[in-house]
Amino acid sequence: MDPTNANTALASAFAEELARSGLRLAVISPGSRSTPLAVALWRQPSIEVSVIVDERSAGFFALGAAQASGEPVALLCTSGTALVNYHPAVVEADESAIPLLVLSADRPPELRGIGAGQTIDQIKSFGSSVRWFCEVGTHEADDSGLLHYRSVACRALAKARGEVQPGPVQLNLPWREPLAPVPVEGAVTATDPLALEGRGERPLTAATRIEQAPSDFLLDEVAGHLRKAHSGVIVAGRQLDPELREPLARLAQAAGFPILADPTSQLRCGPHDRSHVIASYDLLLRDEGFADSVGPDLVLRFGETPTSKPLRAWIEGSGADQLIVDPTGGWNEPSNKAAAIIRAEPIALASGWAERLNGGDRGAPAQWIEAEAAAQAALSDAFEAETELTEPALHRALGACHRHRDLVYTSSSMPIRDQEAFLAPSTDDALFLSNRGANGIDGLISSGIGAARASGRPTTIITGDLGLLHDLGGLAALREVSTPVRIVVIDNAGGGIFHFLPQETAMPEDEFEALLGTPRGVDAAKAAALFDLPHRRLESLDELPASLAAGTGLIEVRTDRKTNVEAHRRLAERARDALADS
Repeated sequence: MDPTNANTALASAFAEELARSGLRLAVISPGSRSTPLAVALWRQPSIEVSVIVDERSAGFFALGAAQASGEPVALLCTSGTALVNYHPAVVEADESAIPLLVLSADRPPELRGIGAGQTIDQIKSFGSSVRWFCEVGTHEADDSGLLHYRSVACRALAKARGEVQPGPVQLNLPWREPLAPVPVEGAVTATDPLALEGRGERPLTAATRIEQAPSDFLLDEVAGHLRKAHSGVIVAGRQLDPELREPLARLAQAAGFPILADPTSQLRCGPHDRSHVIASYDLLLRDEGFADSVGPDLVLRFGETPTSKPLRAWIEGSGADQLIVDPTGGWNEPSNKAAAIIRAEPIALASGWAERLNGGDRGAPAQWIEAEAAAQAALSDAFEAETELTEPALHRALGACHRHRDLVYTSSSMPIRDQEAFLAPSTDDALFLSNRGANGIDGLISSGIGAARASGRPTTIITGDLGLLHDLGGLAALREVSTPVRIVVIDNAGGGIFHFLPQETAMPEDEFEALLGTPRGVDAAKAAALFDLPHRRLESLDELPASLAAGTGLIEVRTDRKTNVEAHRRLAERARDALADS
């Protein structure tokens, strides 16, 4: 505890408790009002600090870091409009159950609402998007004040980690002068050793996690339903724990179910048993005959609902019982037809069900496996024959370049959909992340760089030209990382996804281009030059491996969004033909 003045004492006691409770990274944007806490975090040995000038970028940087690490990351800003720049990242953290701790410095109450500079209403700025809001208040550095700050720090991290659902927390901290660490004699009046020092290496108040081990009754009951299912499927959507791979693979084997695996489930790629993994479900389920022939009577989902529209429509139209494993207290169930949402630890559930089903006479899901093999072979042949550099071909080629311990952060809109449709299964142990809670394309570059900072993994960020424009300032955050960060910019001169929607044919071309196509003339080379980054423009996918291996920089891939729809249709037809032949 720093006794220089009351503010340094309170702020340093607060930072001590954050560190003792496990906080390891704080992202700070500069400002005067936040000085007491900025200095305390900077001086705390076990907390690393990244300084990001733009609060909007800082918010997404922290979001990506928290998603990659699975641990809370703190955000600190000064008073005024700085705070509201965090809002998009806070919304994504809320929707994705990512732990963030927002620390908003504020003017004291006597300066609010009277026209004082850089002062806005910061109370509950994020509404229902946070797990907890606390106006920490103004306090003396006496016993009660120091204990209050220590206790709030412990509680805030516990709330961010989840009780039960992880997510963002906002603490509003008003500070009076002096904001600088200047000595004020007699400012610290506390005498209680617990207030002054806390509990040494341990937090003042340690909060245990809520036990989520499944009961034998739950395991037995659901295992009975799995055993009775004639055509069950496992759907694996976005989730962050690679340790789920082996238990879920064993469950698929024991149940005889296919695993329809989104890349962000961490099940599509990795060193685990992938014999039951189906990657081409988006293409396969576009074939009505095939979709009807594999209609499920039970759907068991781990993780969020995948993006694929054919998959969602197939599940909703099947009438199958849906069992959703969601340990974080959310309600991620857009069909409104689920029979049960199961609140228990996913690895224990998968392991327990596999054990109970083991030894049955279930064979492999042959129809799914044969269709997957036919579709993947057809795609490989189609990409081999392609001469045009298309977006689907790029995602296929990127998948072939991913390596063990790589981190891949993919933008919403077309990139995440193409990754889901065209990324082939592989043994490479890469971690696939995305901002699919609110599905925005903003902040993607900052998020990916934050994930690289927290994980230390070589990182590939995949975005479009509009995504680059949205987060151009995020490139400045590259100074915070030493690991390679390759930013692949798919430049199709606008919003390619809108060509897949009814608006494309319902609107005159000039109107469509002005309102939805929105070409902006983004020059990736000039963007790279602005931040002194290497720029490489691909003329052929043969150049991709070397471009990625070259390390940090922008890799520009130009495609034609007006012919992109036809490229997708050709690939869907190849998959249908392969199904018919098989």
